Amino acid sequence: MTDTSTNGYKSGSNLERVLAAGHFAVTGELGPPKSHDAEVVRRKAEFLKGLVDAVNLTDNQTAIVRLSSIAAGVILIQEGLEPVVQMTCRDRNRLAIQSDLLGAAALGVKNILCLSGDHQSFGNHPTAKNVHDVDSMQLIQMLKDLRDESKFQCGEEVEGDSGPCFFIGAAANPFGDPFEFRPFRLGKKIAAGVDFIQTQLIYDIPRFKEYMKRVVDMGLHEKAHILGGVGPLKSSGMARYMRDQVPGMIVADEYVDRMTAAVAGIPKEEKKARREAWRAQGIKICIEQIQEIREIEGVAGVHIMAIEWEEAVKPIVEGAGLLPRPRVDGE
Repeated sequence: MTDTSTNGYKSGSNLERVLAAGHFAVTGELGPPKSHDAEVVRRKAEFLKGLVDAVNLTDNQTAIVRLSSIAAGVILIQEGLEPVVQMTCRDRNRLAIQSDLLGAAALGVKNILCLSGDHQSFGNHPTAKNVHDVDSMQLIQMLKDLRDESKFQCGEEVEGDSGPCFFIGAAANPFGDPFEFRPFRLGKKIAAGVDFIQTQLIYDIPRFKEYMKRVVDMGLHEKAHILGGVGPLKSSGMARYMRDQVPGMIVADEYVDRMTAAVAGIPKEEKKARREAWRAQGIKICIEQIQEIREIEGVAGVHIMAIEWEEAVKPIVEGAGLLPRPRVDGE
C-alpha cells in the first residue's frame, strides 16, 4: 500500500528526499532533558538549525529517564527541524510500541530509528525490568509491515486508507566481534526493512574502510543509505576511556596521542585553557574524519553525535564543507 501524499517516497521526509537525490546527508543528535522543560529542547535546537537534514532524539539514552523522544520530536517540528525519533525495545512491549508509532505519525514524525536500548543496569533505575518483547530486527519488520502492508504485528489491518508512512532507520556497529559477521548483521536489518543506517562512532577509519568494502561487495549500500557515525572528542581522558573501557569500540592511538598533545605545556590548574584546547583539537579531528569518510565508497552521509555539545556541530559542518544543506522538494 502506498500513501499518494508521499509523491512516490516511502515517507516524504526531508532526510529521505536528500538521500534519494544523491546528496551527502548530515544528521545530528539532541538529548532530551531529565525534566519536562521544553525550552531546553528549543535552546539545543537553535544550535542545529540550518546545519543538518534531520535530528535524532534519543530514547531514555543510557537507560536514564528523560523527556519522551516523541514529545521532543514534536517540539523540533514546531521549531522547523525534522526529527528522527529513536525507539528502543527495552521499555515497551509490542502493544505500546505500535501505539507510540501511531501517535508519532499522527503528530508529524516521519523518521524512526529502531534500537535495542542500553541495558537498564547502566541507568538511574538499575532494578527496573526490561521488556524486550521484540528485538530490534522484529521492530524493523513491525514498522515495515505497518507502512507497506497497513498491518499490525498480529496481522490485523490498520483502520483507514493506509498505514503510517515512516522512513525506517537502524544502528550498526562496524567494529564489534566477530568483525567478519558485521556486514551480514547489517544485511539482516536491511532484509527486515531498513531504509537507512547510522553507524556507531568511528575512530578507526582503516577498519571502517574494510567494513565498507565488504558491505559494497555484498551490494548492501544499494539497498539502504549508510551514514557514518562521528563525534568530537572532548578530552584526552574521554579518548582513553573510549579506547580502553568501552566494549565494541576501537579508538586509534593516534587520536589519544593528539588529544594528549593538545594540552602539552598548559598547566593543569588552567582548566579553561585546557578545555578549549581539547575541544578545538576534537573538532579538528572530527572534520578530518568526515572528509575521509566522505570519500569511502558506499557512504551516503554522516551522523554527528556531539553528545551534550550541540554547539560543536556548526564548526564541524562548516569546516567539513557541508554547507549549505540541500533543499529538495517533494515532487
